[in-house]
Amino acid sequence: MSLVRLIVYSDYLCPWCYNASVRLRILEDEFSSELELVWRSYLLRPEPKARNLEKFRAYTQSWTRPGADEDSGTFRPWEGDTPPPTHSVPAHLVGKAAAAIDRASFHRMHDALLQAYFAGSRDISDEAVLQAIWLEQGLPESGFALSQTEEILQETLEDHAEAQSLGITGAPAARVEGNEAFLTGALPLAMYRRWIERQIAARSAPATH
Repeated sequence: MSLVRLIVYSDYLCPWCYNASVRLRILEDEFSSELELVWRSYLLRPEPKARNLEKFRAYTQSWTRPGADEDSGTFRPWEGDTPPPTHSVPAHLVGKAAAAIDRASFHRMHDALLQAYFAGSRDISDEAVLQAIWLEQGLPESGFALSQTEEILQETLEDHAEAQSLGITGAPAARVEGNEAFLTGALPLAMYRRWIERQIAARSAPATH
């Protein structure tokens, strides 16, 4: 049976990406050895830019909409005086550093980053915050330094450039490896499941001559 690899372009500052992540992770567990998710960076805020805290707090009230969906992430409007993240890149760098350890480490860090931002009011563009989250997940302290390397930065930027070259203009977006056609948006769990089932069936069908 051929493994279906699903390429997912996502950003840690995108509430709909959080919902897509929850649903796709459910299906990765459900389909087990038949499906593998490959997470790639899509940078909604590629450059550092300060944001007004009061306006940001008001914006986060809109998180109640994705939070009301079925199979959603955990959302809470921003609390306290912690400034919001200035840009997308740092969280992606740390996610990729965790992936360099193993898939389990990436999964823990990936989920923790989304939870920290959308439910914990934590600035996931701040290095100290990111290092704290890293250690909270039980990852080796020495591994965090990988997130500061040029190699990881280039991989992150190349992911984003790849998405743009495919015509992807927002996140989340997903495609099957080897196929440039993509689906955009946080689709319902049942819709993702039907799509993945079709891909698995197509890979499993005997070749015809």
